[in-house]
Amino acid sequence: MTVTLPAWCTLIRADNPSPMTLEGTNTYVMRAPGAAAAVVVDPGPLDEQHLQAVAALGPVELILLTHGHPDHAEGAHLLREMTSAPIAAADARLTVAADPLRDGQRIQGAGGLRLRVVTTPGHTSDSVSFSVEDDVPALLTGDTILGRGTTVVAHPDGRLGPYLDSLTRIRDLPQRPVLLLPGHGPVGPDAAAVASDYLAHREQRLAQVRAARAAGAASARDVVRVVYADVDPVLWAAAELSVRAQLDYLDQPQPPPSP
Repeated sequence: MTVTLPAWCTLIRADNPSPMTLEGTNTYVMRAPGAAAAVVVDPGPLDEQHLQAVAALGPVELILLTHGHPDHAEGAHLLREMTSAPIAAADARLTVAADPLRDGQRIQGAGGLRLRVVTTPGHTSDSVSFSVEDDVPALLTGDTILGRGTTVVAHPDGRLGPYLDSLTRIRDLPQRPVLLLPGHGPVGPDAAAVASDYLAHREQRLAQVRAARAAGAASARDVVRVVYADVDPVLWAAAELSVRAQLDYLDQPQPPPSP
């Protein structure tokens, strides 16, 4: 299904395709009609040609990061050199001339848009999403939700419990539908619906991991061989990180089910 981007959003895809980044990293340049300057979300890798294309849509007044992985954040400092824009992220180590982002924060100077921070840890501890509260509401999810397939929860920084909480938060967004603007892959019509599908998938995987353990799988790699047998082995290293996060989650005391 092809989804049309709102008038305030331009997607520039970095030329860094891979099994992990799909077609490449999605960089979003956002500016409301009539606004003097734009906000950039996830400049992407350190690719000067890509960053020049992003800067050409300026002036840029703010650079936002969904999280610190290099395929999203490595180019931020060079883009700042090109535009003089501050860099804002949840992780204080990534911010330049800005304060760390906080949950629920309304971002001033955001391309003339009503932009709000939604903390969505799990893929990484510093993952955030950005809610655009416009006539066409949208959620920029970074790697928390992808445009195709599922994301890696890479232990130990990635943790499954917080990730499931983040998916639940997106699933229960009060406004529906909310356009999905993911960090990789195609744009989608309904972020909450994808979050619901992700939650169902995670429950299926957890059941498979429990079954593999019961059948004698002793290590994370043993579980990968059983549970991810139908997945290209080139992705097994990433799958093993997710399995470690699943095993860590299963080994934690679980709260009793709600009555």
